[in-house]
Amino acid sequence: MVSKQLVVVLTEATDGMQDEYDDYYENTHLDEVIASTGWKAARRYKLVDEAGEPCPLPFLAIYEVDQEDAKAILPHLNATRDQRQQSKSLNKRTGRVWVFDATGPEHTSQS
Repeated sequence: MVSKQLVVVLTEATDGMQDEYDDYYENTHLDEVIASTGWKAARRYKLVDEAGEPCPLPFLAIYEVDQEDAKAILPHLNATRDQRQQSKSLNKRTGRVWVFDATGPEHTSQS
C-alpha cells in the first residue's frame, strides 16, 4: 500500500558561497531531485523565527513522496545522486536528512 512521506532536509551554504547556494538550490537542485527520484513536489524555506531548542541550520527543504516502503527513500535518493548536479556551495558536512511517514489522514481548513 502506498503511503505519504515527507523528506525533510536542513542545509546551509558553504562559507562565502550564499548567493551561489541560493541559486543552485532554488533553480537547479529541487527540480533535479524531483526528476531523478520521481518524488511529487519540493519547496524550500528559510528560518525566520524560533522558540524552544534552536534550529541548527537556516534552510529547510520539504519533499513530498508517495512510496510503499518509506525505508527505501534514502537508498533511492543516494542511488540517483549521479543524475543530479553537485555544488560546492551546499555544505554537505552539516546537511541533515530525515524521512517521516504519515500516521493518519491530512487535516485541512474547513473555510
